[in-house]
Amino acid sequence: MTEAVRQRGLYYEEYRTGVVYEHRPGRTITEADDVLFTTLSGNTQSLHLDEHFASGQPFGRRLVNSMFTLSMLVGLSVAQLTEGTIVANLGFEAVEFPAPVFHGDTLYASTVVVGKRLSQSRPGQGIVTLKHTARNQSGAVVAVATRSVLVWCEEAHRRHQEAG
Repeated sequence: MTEAVRQRGLYYEEYRTGVVYEHRPGRTITEADDVLFTTLSGNTQSLHLDEHFASGQPFGRRLVNSMFTLSMLVGLSVAQLTEGTIVANLGFEAVEFPAPVFHGDTLYASTVVVGKRLSQSRPGQGIVTLKHTARNQSGAVVAVATRSVLVWCEEAHRRHQEAG
């Protein structure tokens, strides 16, 4: 019999406060990524779509849509932290973009667990607070986001799956 290993995120019990999780591989942001995200989201901001306009602005070229940067930052953490173990994304306490992202930049993400507690209203689940950071290929911090997620406790998740 062949043993099977399924990739998953962490259960509540596996998160450790203060631990830094480094998410790899990184992701190079292409022009196509940014333009598709920007147009799909209905954002008509010329800083993302109009090279001529953007060339006359302070950064001298188009900027990657910051909402795409935020989505990529969180997305890079999923496989390692929340794949299959998250119940819900509860919200963001803070989001910052201290430096711009340009087409061709490669983003690398890391996450620190800044807090956790068992849910009072949802037995078998816990709330974990994560501080995500994205750096570009030069190491400059380009995005920081603190968010709270509701995740399964391991035994409760197993019971839920068996009952389902």
